[in-house]
Amino acid sequence: MFTATLITLSLLSLTIPSSSSDHQPQSTTDVCIIGSGIAGSSLAHFLRKYSPTTAQIRMFERHPVVGGRMATVTIAGETFEAGASILHPKNYHALNFTHMLNLKVKGPSASESSFSLGIWDGQKFLFKTIDSDSKNQIVQYFISLANSIRMLFRYGVSLLKMNNFVEVTVDNFLKYYESEESRPIFSNVEDMLKWADLYNLTTHTLEEELVGLKFSPLLIQELITVITRINYGQSVRISGLAGAVSLAGSGGDLWSVEGGNWQMAAGLINQSDVTLHLQEEISSNTNVGGFYELKSTNGNSYTCQITVVATPLDELTTQFTPEISIPERKLQHTYATFVRGLLNPAYFGLNSVSDIPELVGTIESSELPFTCISVLKEHNANDFTYKLFSRQSLTDALLDQIFSIRNETIRINWGAYPHYHAPEEFAPFMLDDMHLYYVNAFENAASTMETSAVAAENMARLILSRLAGQQPLGSYGLKSSTSDSNLQHPEL
Repeated sequence: MFTATLITLSLLSLTIPSSSSDHQPQSTTDVCIIGSGIAGSSLAHFLRKYSPTTAQIRMFERHPVVGGRMATVTIAGETFEAGASILHPKNYHALNFTHMLNLKVKGPSASESSFSLGIWDGQKFLFKTIDSDSKNQIVQYFISLANSIRMLFRYGVSLLKMNNFVEVTVDNFLKYYESEESRPIFSNVEDMLKWADLYNLTTHTLEEELVGLKFSPLLIQELITVITRINYGQSVRISGLAGAVSLAGSGGDLWSVEGGNWQMAAGLINQSDVTLHLQEEISSNTNVGGFYELKSTNGNSYTCQITVVATPLDELTTQFTPEISIPERKLQHTYATFVRGLLNPAYFGLNSVSDIPELVGTIESSELPFTCISVLKEHNANDFTYKLFSRQSLTDALLDQIFSIRNETIRINWGAYPHYHAPEEFAPFMLDDMHLYYVNAFENAASTMETSAVAAENMARLILSRLAGQQPLGSYGLKSSTSDSNLQHPEL
C-alpha cells in the first residue's frame, strides 16, 4: 500500500526519448495522466474501454519504472513484494485485470496459510499461536483448530463480531461493481461513499466504532491493533472505513500477482494505447484558456485538454496555475526493510530461533522500533529472508541487535498511504471548473490497489460525461469496447 525510492528495485524500464529539443509545446493531447500506478493505469484502461476514440493519452512517471507504490525487490534470486502486497478475493477489478492480462494469481502457500503469530509488547510476547514443523495436513488441521480455540478463549465472541463487521463493509463496497445502468457517476468522494453506505465509517475512528459495537477491549488493544499497524502503519485511531478495510486485508484467501503486482499497471498501460514518458516529472500545470500547458523537469512542454493527477498531491512538487485548494493531509511513511540473515532469539528473550513466530506483530507503543517482522522465505536453518515495517528508518546498530546474522539489507521509504484521522476531509475529484482531476482524492476513505481502481473507473465515466455535456450523479449509457491497443511497451 506505497511512492518510493525505486533505485534498489530490479524492474525493467522503458525510456521515451525527448520529442522537443527546442522546448516548444507539442500537439494537443486529449488526456495527460500524472502517475503510472494502479490509479493512473486503471484510468487509462477505463477511458479506452468506455471511449475507444479518445485521441491520445499521455502518461508521465517520474521514476524509471511504472507501478507507483506497487514494486518488488529481489533477494537470493527470489522476488518479493516491496509495496502494495495483497489483494482480497472480492477485489473484482484486480481479478479482471489479472485474467485479461493473462497474469498468474499467486495464493498463499500451505506454510503461509498456517504461519505462527506472536504479539510483542517490546518486553515479552502477550500471545503466541502454537506451531509445528510437521507438514502432515491432519496435524496442521488440529493445530489450527487449537489456535482458533485459544484465540476464542482470549478474545471471546468479539472475534465473530469482527468477521461480521468486515463482511458488512465488504458487501457495501460491492455496490461499486454494479452495472453502469444502475450505478451513478459521482463528482465527489462524499457522494460516492454515501451511495454505498460507507460514509459514516469515515466520521468516526475505528476504535470508536468497535467500542460502540461492544468489542472486547483486549481484542482492540492486541489483535486489531496488530492488524492496523501492519496494513496502515497506524493505530486503531484511524478512521473507521480505513480500519475496516485493514481488517479485511487480514482474512483468508488473499492473493497477489505471480512475479509482482506492478505487472497489472504495466499490462493496462500496454493495452491502453498510451504514450508513456518515464523519468519525466511534471513541474507545472498551467490553465492557458481552455487547455493545460504541462512543463516537465526534462524541459519539455505539452498541451492537454484534460489533466488527471493520479498520484498523491501531498508530497508532489508540481506547481498549479491557478493554484488549487485541497484539505491539508499528511502521508504516513512506512519503512520497509528487507534482511537476509537470522533473527537473534535473545532480543526477544527466547532461547532458539525456532521459538520466534513467523509473524511478529506489535501493540501500539512509542517504545517499539518496528510495527512487524515477518518471514518471507526460509532458505535453510540459518538463512532466512525477512521483511520489517517501521515508522522510522531502522539503523544498522538496531538491526544488529535484532539479527544475529545479517548478510543483505535493503531499505525502502514509502509515502505509503494517508495518515488517517476522523472525521475525514476529502479533496475534490475536480480541482477546477474545467478538466483538472484528482483520482487519489478517494484514498482518504481507504488506500488499496482496488479502491484506486474503483475510483479510476468512476473518474473515467465522470470525465466522459462532462465532455459530453452531461451532469454527474446520473446513469449514462457510455459505449464499451474491448478493442486492442495499437501502441505496446514490451519492455515493461
